[in-house]
Amino acid sequence: MTFTTRPELRGTFGAVSSTHWLASTVGMSILEKGHTAFDAAVATGFVLQIVEPHLNGPGGEVPIIVTPAGAPAPIVISGQGPSPSKATITYFKELGLDIIPGTGLLAACIPGAFGAWLTLLRDYGTAELEDVLAPAISYARTGHPLVPRIANTIATMRELFETHWPSSAELYLPGGVAPQSGKLFRNPQIAALYQQILDHAKSGRSREARIDAALDFWYRGPVAERIEEYCATEEVWDVSGRRHKGLITAQDMADYQPLIEKPVSVSYGDCEVFKCGPWSQGPVLLQMLQILKGTDIADLDPMSADFVHLVVETAKLAMADRDSWYGDSSDVPTTALLSPGYADIRRALITASASMDVRPGAPGGRNPNLPPLRTVGTIPQPGIGGGEPTVAREARLPNDRQGEPALTREGAQRGDTVQVSAVDRWGNMVSATPSGGWFQSSPVIPGLGFSLTTRGQMFWLEEGLNSSLAPSKRPRTTLTPSTVFRDGQPYMAFGTPGGDQQDQWQLIMLLRHLHKGMNLQEAIDAPSFHTDHLPSSFWPREINFGAITLESRFPETVRDELAARGHKITVGDAWSEGRLSAVAREMDGDVQLVKAGANPRGVQGYAVAR
Repeated sequence: MTFTTRPELRGTFGAVSSTHWLASTVGMSILEKGHTAFDAAVATGFVLQIVEPHLNGPGGEVPIIVTPAGAPAPIVISGQGPSPSKATITYFKELGLDIIPGTGLLAACIPGAFGAWLTLLRDYGTAELEDVLAPAISYARTGHPLVPRIANTIATMRELFETHWPSSAELYLPGGVAPQSGKLFRNPQIAALYQQILDHAKSGRSREARIDAALDFWYRGPVAERIEEYCATEEVWDVSGRRHKGLITAQDMADYQPLIEKPVSVSYGDCEVFKCGPWSQGPVLLQMLQILKGTDIADLDPMSADFVHLVVETAKLAMADRDSWYGDSSDVPTTALLSPGYADIRRALITASASMDVRPGAPGGRNPNLPPLRTVGTIPQPGIGGGEPTVAREARLPNDRQGEPALTREGAQRGDTVQVSAVDRWGNMVSATPSGGWFQSSPVIPGLGFSLTTRGQMFWLEEGLNSSLAPSKRPRTTLTPSTVFRDGQPYMAFGTPGGDQQDQWQLIMLLRHLHKGMNLQEAIDAPSFHTDHLPSSFWPREINFGAITLESRFPETVRDELAARGHKITVGDAWSEGRLSAVAREMDGDVQLVKAGANPRGVQGYAVAR
């Protein structure tokens, strides 16, 4: 066993792993009260909105993979809200825009997280609404100690808040002063809002009725009305350099319901890996596994240049398909994309040298269609023909796109994502990846205490793509939780923040765990990497051809060998790649053993198990 920053936790009662220690311990407290992993995940998710507001918020979204004990397969609750009904390509073109701004109100989609969490609670949990909201209310009302990254982000946002977003300045710069790391920070507006929701819901005669009353308050009551009013009356500065109003209406809110869907999956050895559908980037992981099946990946040293090269070249092909084919559309050829025969065709394109091309495939013989590939100062228009198209451009971007969007004008900063995974003593499992509603992406809505998601920036304003903007359509999100069955039984639930890198980091962890016998914590701690050879899902939608970022813990000889193969290498900090959270379960005779690991990167992630 190799040294790890912390042990892989093991027990028999249950486990919760998330990106913040306060949230994980709250989740475990819910398990200790006799509730399920689903209840624990909901309580954890609401606390994450409070303690990591730079990474997610009440106005964000969350995809959830739910595995009830004994179920033959998971189900997916899609908490990815759609675009407003007024959002059309024509509307944006008439504003003089060819790309959706990454901040402000124009990119706002319907906030789906609240609906998804309460759907999970109502349909699969046992706890009362008050049980799962009380910890979040407490931390919002009495305060939570700010981690350094939040304090630093608020400080860098100060000029933007004071100049353009006064409602954000009022909340995040109390008394005109940026809060300090380690000191308590409060959000009395969210505390009051959630208390109002509880008070409103108390009249319900049953647990389910009380949860439905809370949903009505949010989507068909005061919250929806306040969001419509703000979007209709406030002109908000965004990264286009201009001010725009939002498009969300109360009717959009009332029409929203989280979709309950079947996951997509592929087999890999004795495992079956489940992901959300192609409205997310989840099938990317499945495509990569299908390609890697026919390689010697299981025999490679995961710290070797051969391993990094093979994973990166595989990711390039899967990501090219993502950007050509994925979206919230019935037109996505999912079955063909995940078929073994298609993987054989794609695998044959991998050579010993780094590809500098973007090569979407032709599943079922269909011609692919790529969005524009943008480099600094240019917006090239690729010419796409039949078969395996090649679109090559010189890499001219700095390789700094880790996590979610890099919003760099006038002090706007990067947002990111959080993760929660949980398992209970009965064998229920859940993996959820909340995001959106970052305080650095959109102003606080006065009286509500939170910002709206800007996930709409993932739509393209070019016609003809499955991910092109259309009214009441989900953006092709990067959020991508994972669940693995082994020998037909639920085995593992995991995920990570990281935007376009999420499935790359999850793949690396999974390969190390399955092929090299690394426990969860070893697989999380081991040095990692990613490629930016893909159109970013976030404004300003750039691509960095041939780029690999490796943690500095990779030997120099590995970096030199990769460079000799043509990869453009950036050396990142020693502990900078990913924030994975994972739980697992297996049987030891007739007793269930639970396991958990959490990422040390960022000095926030924490797992609890007993």
